[in-house]
Amino acid sequence: MTGRTFLDLEAQTRAVARLAAGVPDARLDDPTPCPQYTVGVLLAHLTGLAVAFRDAARKDLGPTTDTAPDPAATPLPAQWREELPQALGELAEAWRDPAAWTGMTRAGGVDLPGDIAGAVAVDELVIHGWDLARATGQEYAPDQAALRAAYGFLLAAAEDESRGGGIFGPVVPVPDDAPLLDRAVGLSGRAPAWTPPATP
Repeated sequence: MTGRTFLDLEAQTRAVARLAAGVPDARLDDPTPCPQYTVGVLLAHLTGLAVAFRDAARKDLGPTTDTAPDPAATPLPAQWREELPQALGELAEAWRDPAAWTGMTRAGGVDLPGDIAGAVAVDELVIHGWDLARATGQEYAPDQAALRAAYGFLLAAAEDESRGGGIFGPVVPVPDDAPLLDRAVGLSGRAPAWTPPATP
């Protein structure tokens, strides 16, 4: 994808929005595959990243693109059920503009090429979609084009020795013949077999 092909994010943003809509309020404090995230913190992070990468695509640089994400310090908006799907839709629309994938932009306080920012956005949507699905017991069918792009991005990061292997944490070994989603999840530092801990 990077540097060659633009990817339509609409199918993947819709998949994430469907998962968010299926989260009962009673599950907001439940754990997720990200040890530092509850479901509510993850939803807040998704809302924030949708806005940040929307603005990165538009080259509308400012507070939303200049600040590194700090999920613990970002409360879940009271109207998140309306704000998150709206931000996801705007994210997909912004990245439909070929200009979003060219030149330089900024996200999380980091200056980076537009196509790399797009790749990061896709990866975030795919992997955090899996996090949300696993944490809340929902079926997850990511957009296959987005999944392939995320896998390629994560694989390149894992093979980059300067990063120390992996973006989010040490790579979790997954069999070569495992489903592509499981392999992407492993490359992101998560165990594909993760399930919520049993409640006492």
